[in-house]
Amino acid sequence: MLILWLLVLVLIGFLFGLFRWRRCQWTLYGLALALFLASACGPLPKWLLTHLQSPYAVRPDISWAQRNAIVLLGAGTARIEDTDRVEPTIFADGRIIEAYALYRSCKQAGDNCKLVVSGGDAFHNGMSEADSYAAVLQSMGVDPSDLILDARSMNTWQNAQFVQPLLHAYQPQRVVLVTSAFHLRRAQAFFAHFGMDPTPVRGDYIQVRLTWLPNVWNMTLTDTALHEYIGILTYHLYNVLGWNAPPPSRYGAA
Repeated sequence: MLILWLLVLVLIGFLFGLFRWRRCQWTLYGLALALFLASACGPLPKWLLTHLQSPYAVRPDISWAQRNAIVLLGAGTARIEDTDRVEPTIFADGRIIEAYALYRSCKQAGDNCKLVVSGGDAFHNGMSEADSYAAVLQSMGVDPSDLILDARSMNTWQNAQFVQPLLHAYQPQRVVLVTSAFHLRRAQAFFAHFGMDPTPVRGDYIQVRLTWLPNVWNMTLTDTALHEYIGILTYHLYNVLGWNAPPPSRYGAA
């Protein structure tokens, strides 16, 4: 995404040069260079991610109810080369560990607890995120009867859309939403749209390191943050235009 924007700025600058609009040309070249350095050296992703993640930096204390649901959102799968095995990506590890820790805490409190795993086969690896993560969670000690799987969702919007009827059927008194800190703001907005008000808990937190030399990782983090902001803006724009699916009536999840 960022590379595309940089190329567009350079291309427009080049076109201005053909018309001998030198001031506009060098202004765009300078803007492209400044954007590249701000991204690749860390200031831009650090600023963007701070505003996304800081509300979720401290994990909340959960007061478990009699009926609880922990919703775990997928973060992709990876097919192991020369095998038929499909496993969660490294980006899902923090989410899975946090969801399991919450599940264990809930069970130790003696309460009824379901772990809702949401994610389809967006990477086309032959197994949904839900099924892949469920296998890992069962190996960690989660009772299969406590797992509820949504294997259809291909994006965050569908996570919320397809989890809503599952929670409506289960009728939990407490709902906890687990995903990455940078992803929680957008996920919360989508879940709220479909009548849910889960307690957000981060599975991981990205720290940006400022560097003197440009590096690809900082540019990747910039793209990650921009994807979240664009998703949030698109959601609000679609609401104004009436293009989003109408929200259902709330069912009272706390």
